[in-house]
Amino acid sequence: MDVRLTSEQRQLRDAAAKLADDQGPDSVSELGEPDRIARLDKTVESTGWRSLRSDGASGVEVALVAEEFARGLVDVAYLGPVLADDLRGHPSGGEGRWTLAVGGRAIDAAGCDRAVVLDDGQVLAGRLETAVTRADPTRAVAELAGRLEHIGELSHEQSRQWFALALVGTTADLLGAARGAQALAVDYAKVREQYGKTIGSYQAVAHLLAEAQALIEGSISVLRYAAWGVDELEPEQAVRAARIAKIYCARAARTVCETAIQVHGGIGNTWECLAHVYLRRALVSTELFPVRLEEIDCGLS
Repeated sequence: MDVRLTSEQRQLRDAAAKLADDQGPDSVSELGEPDRIARLDKTVESTGWRSLRSDGASGVEVALVAEEFARGLVDVAYLGPVLADDLRGHPSGGEGRWTLAVGGRAIDAAGCDRAVVLDDGQVLAGRLETAVTRADPTRAVAELAGRLEHIGELSHEQSRQWFALALVGTTADLLGAARGAQALAVDYAKVREQYGKTIGSYQAVAHLLAEAQALIEGSISVLRYAAWGVDELEPEQAVRAARIAKIYCARAARTVCETAIQVHGGIGNTWECLAHVYLRRALVSTELFPVRLEEIDCGLS
């Protein structure tokens, strides 16, 4: 395998990063700002990134956008619609703004009115109730309303490939959250002074940040392989690679986000600090398609 990004993939990554930096929230107070969210949603819709899979994009490209959006705390729907788009690329479905539902609840539901569900190879669709934010303030959820209708079905191989993509998408979100939290902590360590020196100059803080960066670098490697495997490996092998990546990145992201809060000190435990938003996003992404060590055939400590 060649893990190097193509020029088109680098351009996609850079475009997603710029969008996240320009229009994502810069503070907790901006999370609920309706005008900013409306502009951001319109921009994301115009890119066509919510339908990447039906446009022929690879798992790597889906992961690149998901990672940058999590890093910038982009608070409009992306991953749910992308996974729904991949499901609806096989069967036919009605019009509307679609997202994915898992366990009877739609994820990434902001602005969406319909959801698609994969149940034992059967693709079902239903309408949504009003979306609300809960544990993760950057992504809304919604309950399914009424009966589900059958709109198609997938083969076992198609279902497993889709599951690998779902794992990779949430894993990319974890990596993005970790990178965002790390950047936040590093920037703070450069300006916060204690005893006349910036706290980043002290070994206790510098070593914490260095260890967090090492976890991020490992996460990049394991995710890149899993994302490549979505389209290049046999479905069961792709799922196994994605499970390993999910376990590693979930543990790494939690550690990095908690380290960011620790580096911020007392202010890191306040509502105004963005560090807790990264941690919330990481914890929610961990529980989307969760993976246990018992599900893979090799040990990870």
